[in-house]
Amino acid sequence: MVVSRLAARPGPASVDYLPHRCVSVTVDTDEGPLDVIGLYVPSRDATEAKTTRKRTFLDQCRTGIPQAGEALRLVLGDFNILEPTHVPRYRFFQQFEYGFYEWLGTAGYADAFRALHPDAAEYSWVGRTGDGYRYDHVHASQVLATALRGCAYVHGVRAGQDRLTDHSALSVSLAVQPVASLAVTAPDRAADPAPALF
Repeated sequence: MVVSRLAARPGPASVDYLPHRCVSVTVDTDEGPLDVIGLYVPSRDATEAKTTRKRTFLDQCRTGIPQAGEALRLVLGDFNILEPTHVPRYRFFQQFEYGFYEWLGTAGYADAFRALHPDAAEYSWVGRTGDGYRYDHVHASQVLATALRGCAYVHGVRAGQDRLTDHSALSVSLAVQPVASLAVTAPDRAADPAPALF
């Protein structure tokens, strides 16, 4: 799901395998079109079926996500993978998982959090045993990387009183401005409120 205060149109990325796990939109900014590609990479366990599912999806992403080139582009989401230099190092991750993170670099994308916080150890998901993992990522095209102003994990939604999710949120700030914002009305103040799930 994509929620935006900017008019959005379909973006340049798509995958044929588990297509609902790759959402791509484009919005207009003062610097030109900005593509936002959201991924929800399948998790896996030791079974062959889940390993094949994750490997196939990541392989599809390599062909379905365009090279960064000169585009303003973000690739973000729950990757269910770690950077190869993650501390601590967990033995159960396989090279194909680290390889996808490395592929993003060769395709012209930079890890936004790591670019701004080269030595920080932050975790976006913490297991029952207390082991931390940085599963959630924002990768920016090299052109857009110069506009990075902030990238931080918001732990309150995971570890706070409400515990809305088992993952920390990830916030990224860019020095680009939207061409135009959509009018927004609080749902409880709308003339004809839309139905809501909660």
